[in-house]
Amino acid sequence: MSADREADRPAVVWFRDDLRIADNPALHAAAATGRPVLCVFVWDAETRGLRIPGAASRWWLHHSLASLTASLERLGAGLAVLRGPTEQVIAHVLHETDAAAVFWNRRYGGAERRIDEAVKSAARAAGIESTSFGANLLFEPWTIRTGQGTAFSVYTPFWRACLAAPPPRRPGPAPRTLRPASLPSTVDALALDDLGLLPTHPDWADGLRAAWEPGEKAAHHQLKHFLADGLGVYRQDRDAPGVDGTSRLSPRLRWGELSPHQVWHATEERRDRSTAEGAATFAAELGWREFAYHTLFEHPDLATVNIHREYDSFPWPRLHPSALKAWQQGRTGVPLVDAGMRELWRTGVMHNRVRMVTASFLIKNLLIDWRLGEQWFWDTLVDADPANNAFNWQWMAGSGADAAPYFRVFNPELQRQKFDRSGDYVRRWVPEWDTGDYPAPIVDLAESRRAALAAYEVVKHSR
Repeated sequence: MSADREADRPAVVWFRDDLRIADNPALHAAAATGRPVLCVFVWDAETRGLRIPGAASRWWLHHSLASLTASLERLGAGLAVLRGPTEQVIAHVLHETDAAAVFWNRRYGGAERRIDEAVKSAARAAGIESTSFGANLLFEPWTIRTGQGTAFSVYTPFWRACLAAPPPRRPGPAPRTLRPASLPSTVDALALDDLGLLPTHPDWADGLRAAWEPGEKAAHHQLKHFLADGLGVYRQDRDAPGVDGTSRLSPRLRWGELSPHQVWHATEERRDRSTAEGAATFAAELGWREFAYHTLFEHPDLATVNIHREYDSFPWPRLHPSALKAWQQGRTGVPLVDAGMRELWRTGVMHNRVRMVTASFLIKNLLIDWRLGEQWFWDTLVDADPANNAFNWQWMAGSGADAAPYFRVFNPELQRQKFDRSGDYVRRWVPEWDTGDYPAPIVDLAESRRAALAAYEVVKHSR
């Protein structure tokens, strides 16, 4: 092969949950080769074990991919949107383009890791450079271990070990330009619209559009806004759903429009005497995200199987579909629960404090299996990811890592009085609350709490 022909063999960048051009190690590595760069995204609804994003997440993914495509085009390249079983699609692309290299940033679910290992093995067997990078966690799961070399199961010592480790790497810049590679006609690329990611019900989509602007540029704008106006009061305001006290960065991190390294170092640069408490609290929230992903790495079936298997004996009663539907629609007669569920439906997110309250109510007052709640959140949250969503549901159910004790049952009325004392949050989403037209609760909070504790006694005695 001539030197000129060798130099024209492309480097393929395989995008997944890292929809950004800045601090993207895989993209940086491809650009550094000096080769033509071919950027691809594969929509895979066929490979067994891969969990298809829910409807709200698909809405976000569509718009984030559109933003990424525009960013790559400004650099001289573009994004090829492909569809099919990932392992086959990537192998076909590498063969048809005579690629010299393929780069990607790691994911941590079981099916994702199996796919990555198969792609890497096949590529290297064909003489193609194949390299993956740590880009979406501050600390790789195999680097933070107990003194016995095992994974942590409790958050506090886990985060202490993270803070004692070498600090997260500095984020890298975006490439200034890319040498584009052409996609041969033998590879079937699609228009983004062909994936059918957008919802077909405009009333729901309109709510998401009003609440969010996906994309890397908007993500950086939100990070800058939060650090300037929210970091100093984050510790005090983050639990109050009626005020704008959270970072609103969770979908940005879920889809990789921002890397945790960018968020970490930008926060550290803003840390001073006035923001120290808020910065420490916010960093600990990033740590909770890390803990969830490290747990997923150890428990790939996190969304379906109790980490603590004794909870398999929990005596879930026969499901009453009407109760589940009332919870989903925000029509339980419990103001804070209903407000949270309606916020979720209209905006694709729910305040974190209220997420805990609504989850506790479903599991411990309605005695509905946590997996049904996890599935609903998976479909309706724009920030639903394979780790945090399932991890937090197991935490609330008591079956997960560092779980809330079984006897902790959030009283939604006390939570409302404590964190939404003025009622602003509830009135925003449940305007009929104080008009006399609001219904009575579908369950008695005290009686249902006693029933939950009795059910948990079965688990307690099975240990």
